[in-house]
Amino acid sequence: MEPLAPAALAGLTPPEVVLRFFDDRMEALDYAAPTDLVALSVETYCAKRAYQIATEYRRRGVPVVMGGFHPTLVPAEALQYAEAIVIGEAEETWPQLVADWRAGRMQRVYRQAARPSLRQLRLDRRIFAGKRYLPVGLVEAGRGCQLRCEFCAIHAYFGGTQNRRPSEDILAELRALGGEHKLIFFVDDNITSNMEQAKAFFRALIPLRIRWVSQCSIHAAHDEEFLQLIKASGCQGLLIGFETLNPRNLKQMRKGFNLMQGGYEVALANLRRYGLRIYATFMFGYDDDEPEAFEATMAFALRHRFFMTAFNQIVPFPGTPLYQRIAAEGRLRFEHWWLDERYRFGMLPFVPRGMSAAEVEQRCLEARKAFYTFPSILRRALDLQVNSSNPRMLFNFLSANLLMRRDARKRQGFPLGDAAFKGALLKTRLPV
Repeated sequence: MEPLAPAALAGLTPPEVVLRFFDDRMEALDYAAPTDLVALSVETYCAKRAYQIATEYRRRGVPVVMGGFHPTLVPAEALQYAEAIVIGEAEETWPQLVADWRAGRMQRVYRQAARPSLRQLRLDRRIFAGKRYLPVGLVEAGRGCQLRCEFCAIHAYFGGTQNRRPSEDILAELRALGGEHKLIFFVDDNITSNMEQAKAFFRALIPLRIRWVSQCSIHAAHDEEFLQLIKASGCQGLLIGFETLNPRNLKQMRKGFNLMQGGYEVALANLRRYGLRIYATFMFGYDDDEPEAFEATMAFALRHRFFMTAFNQIVPFPGTPLYQRIAAEGRLRFEHWWLDERYRFGMLPFVPRGMSAAEVEQRCLEARKAFYTFPSILRRALDLQVNSSNPRMLFNFLSANLLMRRDARKRQGFPLGDAAFKGALLKTRLPV
């Protein structure tokens, strides 16, 4: 899908600065193309790859700037591989960085003092021209989440706050997108974090007659007005983090609210009444997880005929309370798993309590494969009330599930970064 961070930076850059955008997921980088400055948006899973890219440019004498989640959560590390980093959001700091660079006085660290206003946020989507992205329009209605889940990098990054854009700005952006995108994905970390503001936004959406999906917390499903409004505004489905069926794990995650007002069964019955499709996510490896948790979760997912389901091992991201707790308990298998040569996609980076790490990894893989077998896909496709309520939804259901079936088998064991990268990562000699 289109990455919004580069489009946001492009919209903040003075028009006289010439820009060129590369998406490393889908095209080769032209390291030889003349450039004065390189900016990388970095998440933890792609940190090693970002450092490899930075090394290639810096070997050629091109300075590198990094921003995003990973440099914000581990700034001292990121500073080793870049001339400058942006900590936190960039609405105010990026224009200042560009001005400083043009004047020859770029600083090492740019940090925004307070949450920026998102009014008049403008994305320059021209940088996406010629790239073959999915026909899904990504739109940001708000950033952050007011919940404080132990494992969540969103909480660590935004400090348990949410910042929302004015509804009129979002509506203007949606109108500008026109019919180019058949589906809108509101990329908010939790679109219902501030419920009253969210409801006002959904009311404003209704006249646009768009189709959209987003992410929210399960306890929102107990609010009947919320359900009525999202259905009327064109919501097709929601990604919901169930995480676990174990109340003790939920308490340790600081996510006990998942079980409020009758818990999952009542919430799911409410969502089904409105024909809302669910992408349910679960995580394994928390302290009270035992082998039986996988069978129970699989039975739960199949019984509710979820549109899609993710069965993931828990990954402690740097800067989160979970990472700090596991590190303090001496249970990390790799202190910096995102850089460790031994770490592979699908591995559990710490020692769990109820099972071995290898068992958690294997059972997560087996659960993903089992949920996306052809018999499972067929049984869930026969859910005429939700998953295949019309021919278009049946097509979308089959396309998504066949893609997930392939993905469940192919990513396990992938190295982070580019395995073909040669040489050592180039570290800066400037003071950290």
